[in-house]
Amino acid sequence: MNAAGETERVETIVVGGGQAGLSVGYHLMRRGLGFVILDANERIGDSWRKRWDSLRLFTPARFNGLDGMPFPGPGDSFSTKDEVAGYLETYASRFGLPVRMGMRVRSLSRNGTRFLVDAGSRRFEADNVVVAMGSYQLPRIPGFAANLDPCIFQLHSGTYRNAAQLQEGRVLVVGVGNSGAEIAVDVATSRATWLAGTESGRVPFRHRGALARYIFLPLMFRVIGHRVLTLRTPIGRKMRPKLVSHAAPLVRVRPSDIADAGIQRVGRVVGTRDGFPLLEDEQVLRVENVIWCTGFRPDFTWIHLPIFGAEQEPNEPVHVRGIVGDQPGLYFVGLAFLYAMSSGFLPGVGRDAEYVVKHIASRSGLRLDR
Repeated sequence: MNAAGETERVETIVVGGGQAGLSVGYHLMRRGLGFVILDANERIGDSWRKRWDSLRLFTPARFNGLDGMPFPGPGDSFSTKDEVAGYLETYASRFGLPVRMGMRVRSLSRNGTRFLVDAGSRRFEADNVVVAMGSYQLPRIPGFAANLDPCIFQLHSGTYRNAAQLQEGRVLVVGVGNSGAEIAVDVATSRATWLAGTESGRVPFRHRGALARYIFLPLMFRVIGHRVLTLRTPIGRKMRPKLVSHAAPLVRVRPSDIADAGIQRVGRVVGTRDGFPLLEDEQVLRVENVIWCTGFRPDFTWIHLPIFGAEQEPNEPVHVRGIVGDQPGLYFVGLAFLYAMSSGFLPGVGRDAEYVVKHIASRSGLRLDR
């Protein structure tokens, strides 16, 4: 390894060592292409370990294996977040993937035909860069949250682990997506809890039932989400904006579960009054804690290249199936609905990774032919 401050030359840099980055690494290694994976965390799988304690996947384990290695355990079980983290760590070890931890990429730019990657004290030059990060990176919290009384403890779902983090007293959970519903049920075991907002729908049967495990979930993740709702189909192109920007239907938690947990449902939070959350019906909730389950937004401000189009979502790169046409050698994997509804999930990320690596291999062949 070069001394700090020197520039290291690598054929391909993969930014991110989660399931997307490891999938890209697997396919690069199979083709004998040189690469290194850079990840900001201390340990492979940390992006999963840092999520709330009771989190489990929606998909049965038999769907969650990356290319080349099945997910361990009973095929119809729903894995914990720590089991996913352990699987990713084992995956990287089994295939000897060159992952460098504690390497947060701070800047991506271009110098002629090569990319410049700044990772703190390290600098890299690369022919190709694959940004293997999800669309959901920074917490999305409404501006009026700053007007809440300082005595109210606030945190976002991205930093929630368990109810022990909260101060004594009542809890308002804002947002009725899957995260909000599951966190509210988790908190309600020890605190009086309110859940604000309206769900965007729900699956029509029990998530853990046989109908879901053996019919609905295989149909959803292997057929509908993987082959029907894609950018190649009219219905996929029509549904994509809604699927990316709106909360998904409730999968595991049903409205009856919320009621059985003693959670009080209320309308949208629209602002504050006297330092407390104000609802759309003018009701003021005097709570001691607020958990914002209001989603995330992308953060690609470290990419100093003209790849963001006016017609795209703010800070969303313009690409075709992960290939940035205006910047040869730049790719994305792991984005929500990059190609299909399954693209941002374990069951779908491998296909996108393989597609991008095939393109990288073709570029490598062109360079060798010169």
